[in-house]
Amino acid sequence: MAGEPQDDCLFCKIVEGHVPATIVRETESTVAFRDINPQAPVHILVIPKVHYANAAALATAEPTVAADVLRETQAVADEEKLESYRVVFNTGPGAGQTVFHAHAHILGGRGMQWPPG
Repeated sequence: MAGEPQDDCLFCKIVEGHVPATIVRETESTVAFRDINPQAPVHILVIPKVHYANAAALATAEPTVAADVLRETQAVADEEKLESYRVVFNTGPGAGQTVFHAHAHILGGRGMQWPPG
């Protein structure tokens, strides 16, 4: 259910401090941490502290939640000194989502191709 921590959610466990992560930023409503399987020299995830299954669920949340996640992607990019970067939300297993807690991938530090593949 949206908004409630899920016992089986890896990212809820990171938010609660039960699973370690390399946290780079934390606000009242978000946590940003390095991806354990980076796809670029800089690969950081920004998640809301409140559980939403994916970007579609996040879009129906209180408007400030999605805005906070996007605001933090910019703050992380600034701290990482990324001039150019990509922000990706995967929604559903067919799109490559493997952890069903909404999260933005920040990818940078190398050239990005289009289409992404």
